Amino acid sequence: MTVSSRPYDIDFDEGRHPLGKLGFILLATEQTVQDDMIRICPPGVGVHFARVDNPDSITNESLAAIAPDLTRTARTILPDGSLDVVSYACTSGSLVLGQERVEELLRAGNPNAKPSSIIAAVIRALNAVGAKQIVVATPYLDEINTAEKDYLQERGFDVLEIQGLNLEKDSDMVRVNPGFILDMALQLDRPDADAIFISCGALRSVDIIDALEQRAGKPVITSNQALAWDALRLAGIARKIDGFGRLLREY
Repeated sequence: MTVSSRPYDIDFDEGRHPLGKLGFILLATEQTVQDDMIRICPPGVGVHFARVDNPDSITNESLAAIAPDLTRTARTILPDGSLDVVSYACTSGSLVLGQERVEELLRAGNPNAKPSSIIAAVIRALNAVGAKQIVVATPYLDEINTAEKDYLQERGFDVLEIQGLNLEKDSDMVRVNPGFILDMALQLDRPDADAIFISCGALRSVDIIDALEQRAGKPVITSNQALAWDALRLAGIARKIDGFGRLLREY
């Protein structure tokens, strides 16, 4: 018996994801981002995920400790070089490290992909809708809220108020009822705020964006909505998407 290969003229196409391939690095404890990216991104866009090790405790210290693992993890997503964008999908983690450091670590692991993060996505999203004065709702401990307020204000935003739920465990953040998030954001809103920002990829905030925008009469930016919008636009995908607020519908 002989084994041989026939000289086929193989017919290749662009594969299942001709529009683009997006990579997201998640925390090991993350339970929301993956579902949201699959839900938001249109057919023809590939969404690919890898995870970094972390404890269930979300503190400045635990988030800073993730840095050495970002490059290795970025390297595991489509190492053939076909990935268009790689993003660190953790709001608090990316602001604790800072976008410049995150980009450096991601670029080292996946040099062909455009690097980003949730905090970078949020800043671009807030700028896109013309927001300068904002209120911020989070599930975080005060130490992370303080870091987030400082980070946003250093980048030109006037944070009128930031309120957190004082939750430390990621496993608790994923269980906050979306209706509670909507009520919290409405109570936090102020007439002089240009936009409401709901921070944290673990929160199921995408579920209530349209309802909140209708009731508040202003743009609502959430971590995962901004993450999807930013990754799509960085990949050159300009498709407008309904159901997740003004950002994805108009920008």
